[in-house]
Amino acid sequence: MHLQGFKKDTVVADILLIDDDVDLGSMLTEFLAKDGMQLTTAQDGESGLKIATEGKFDLILLDIMLPKIDGLQLLKKLRERQIQTNVLMLTARGDDVDRVVGLELGADDYLAKPFYPRELLARIKALLRRSRSNQTLPVDEKLVFSGFSMDTVAAEVSCDEKPLELTPTEFDILRCLLAHHGQLVTKESLSNLALGRALGPFDRSLDVHISNIRKKLPNRPERIQTVRGRGYRVEDRA
Repeated sequence: MHLQGFKKDTVVADILLIDDDVDLGSMLTEFLAKDGMQLTTAQDGESGLKIATEGKFDLILLDIMLPKIDGLQLLKKLRERQIQTNVLMLTARGDDVDRVVGLELGADDYLAKPFYPRELLARIKALLRRSRSNQTLPVDEKLVFSGFSMDTVAAEVSCDEKPLELTPTEFDILRCLLAHHGQLVTKESLSNLALGRALGPFDRSLDVHISNIRKKLPNRPERIQTVRGRGYRVEDRA
């Protein structure tokens, strides 16, 4: 592990890149520094897990194909240790299975390789903007509906009085649904509000995140309803 590149007077984000491509790490270090982002790099899953566990990062960029511990195993270990930092998976183009598995394990988003640096920057900014403050969502501090109790300031949520351990993306999706309880939230709106980006064609990200949230509910997962072909809603029930 080493810290590369240079640092601006103001660091707007600390990012961890876990990828064995040294050239990619060097290029991204310089590119992201132009926007005030400081990059720490790790070239294998074992050291990446150690750094991610011991450090404090705003975002983790995680490649799937890694020596020692692959990216999917690493992600699983992070979530098992209750490390809920945003994770952007870097996947091989066309690897739909890896993308879905990554989302199921708790990744917040994914980007296929090869990618344009500006495309990566846009995804990073969307995740950071969404996780720090989403001005388009209602500002209610407490959202209590259908067995859910959410404190949006403390970023805590329970269901039927049992605490839920949600990733940042899962929290934001549920927050959006609770803020519009009883109303249909279209997939397009939910993607923009909670993921910070437009919904792409054949994009299953939301479906997988919703499935993950339902699996974490102590009972009645159907309280988060699917309106086929349109979107989702939380049942209108106190």
